[in-house]
Amino acid sequence: MKILFLGVGEAFDENQPNNSHLIITDKTKLLLDCGYSVPQQLWRFNKDPNFLDAIYISHQHADHYFGVPAVLMRMWEGGTGRSRPLTIISEKGFKNQFEKLMDLAYFGFKDKFKFEIKIVEVEEGQDIDFQDLRLSFNKTIHSGENLAVKVNDGKNIMAYSGDGSPVQGTDFYKNLDLLILETYLYNQEKIGHSSVVSGIKFAEGNNVKTLALTHLNRDFRKNDLPKVRDEIKSDKVKIIIPEPLDEYSL
Repeated sequence: MKILFLGVGEAFDENQPNNSHLIITDKTKLLLDCGYSVPQQLWRFNKDPNFLDAIYISHQHADHYFGVPAVLMRMWEGGTGRSRPLTIISEKGFKNQFEKLMDLAYFGFKDKFKFEIKIVEVEEGQDIDFQDLRLSFNKTIHSGENLAVKVNDGKNIMAYSGDGSPVQGTDFYKNLDLLILETYLYNQEKIGHSSVVSGIKFAEGNNVKTLALTHLNRDFRKNDLPKVRDEIKSDKVKIIIPEPLDEYSL
């Protein structure tokens, strides 16, 4: 399993694309979240309209799913459009919101698509199999309902938090090979978000091998991160702060 960090920024960062990541295995290409600044990152990496197998949407905030219409439209337009189904996986109620979003963005165009869009709605505690991956879901503490996703390819297990602090006392995050965790500020807890310090402590307590810190506040990233970077460390967990289009292999 390989992870490509398409974007690592928070909602309103003018320099960093929205938090979004691509999981690549021998059989599957799964996009984790697709905010409004993600499509350009995806196209920089691969322009093939048939490249993606599925998109996972952690929650219905603009910086996590407003890029979906653009991705689908580019799959359709032009002389060599997409020819195979695409699956979109998200929380209960997403299908209705997806229909509204497509009509608002490009009214009537979805009916012209030559490929099927399969919407799979999931909930906390559920496991589903998608091609060579098993996906599991767990709520986080956020301003809107958000489902973290755990991905198991039979060899390695990673999880992506979406937005929000992970819930304590669950086995969902135990013994992960990689946890991609949104951490907004350094040591200050902001409602609906983890901090770098709490994220490291959480990863250590769950025996996580590698912790990727993303969704950092734009001002913290620019002004304070260079000053505290040497303090972001652990004797128990490998910590990375990825940049857009960085890759990580498990």
